[in-house]
Amino acid sequence: MNVVAIRKFAGLIILVAGLHVSLFAQEKNDAIKAFNESVDLMKTDPVSAIGSFENCIKICEQVGDSANDVKEKATKVLPDLYYQKASDLLLVDKNLNGSISASKKALEVAKNYNSPSTIENTEKIMVQAYSAVGAGFFTGNENDKAIQAYDSALMINPDHQASIYNKALIYRKTNNTAKFGETIDLYITKLKESDDTTKISQARKVALDYFRIAGGKANQANKLAEALGLLNTSLKYGTDKGVYYQFANIYNKQKKFTEAAENAQKGLDLETGTPEDKARFYWELATAQVGKGETTAACETLKNASYGPFLAPSKAQRTNLKCK
Repeated sequence: MNVVAIRKFAGLIILVAGLHVSLFAQEKNDAIKAFNESVDLMKTDPVSAIGSFENCIKICEQVGDSANDVKEKATKVLPDLYYQKASDLLLVDKNLNGSISASKKALEVAKNYNSPSTIENTEKIMVQAYSAVGAGFFTGNENDKAIQAYDSALMINPDHQASIYNKALIYRKTNNTAKFGETIDLYITKLKESDDTTKISQARKVALDYFRIAGGKANQANKLAEALGLLNTSLKYGTDKGVYYQFANIYNKQKKFTEAAENAQKGLDLETGTPEDKARFYWELATAQVGKGETTAACETLKNASYGPFLAPSKAQRTNLKCK
């Protein structure tokens, strides 16, 4: 209920109370007076009006059944005032912890007085607050606390995409491969439910790049089985010339020359850059051809590999193979 509606509604109550004041006992007049005072206070100090309406409700309960109509009207206003307090703490004062605390109280009151719309709105505020807390911890490299904050948001709204994605970014930063894969997959699933093709494409690229880079590092450390696992995982998210280069390099190390040649060619098919950009793929392809005993083909391939950092080794290999 917005403030304008509350004021119009409250004005009607004041009018009705005035018409019927002679019909009720003095105790109910006290309840009506407390309500009207709360309405006036709400116009100038909504936070203080919370306590005033709570006092009004207590008076109504003491009066009994004759004041139930006043109590009902007060309980319709009170949850929204609690929500507004939580909202202002977040959006105006930027007081995240204060907003979370006020939101918890707003939820309690809204549930107690059966206000579904206030519950829904308050939960949205809480998710925003927890998400902002998580972002602060993330920026400060307090990763565990950031995860806890995002998990708090997700307990309220399991579909909150930003919290899921930000958790994935934390796991990426901390090289928690298993958790990153699990979380980015969940994020992509949520995006599919909302049919957000742009974000799906972006998320897939983030995942592909992560597993490609991780696979490359494992390859450099000569952890070939681990590297192959990471690189194969990357292909879940799309195709990438860098992945095929790593495959070709690893298979050459393992003397699996047919697989190395196949992946070097796949990389070449995707590489649209300069001859120097293509040289690494030609080098791996030539290495595979040499391994398979295809000397003539290797000699031709090495010509295309003779650029940049592969120029000297390609010339040396052509000399070794006695290429014409």
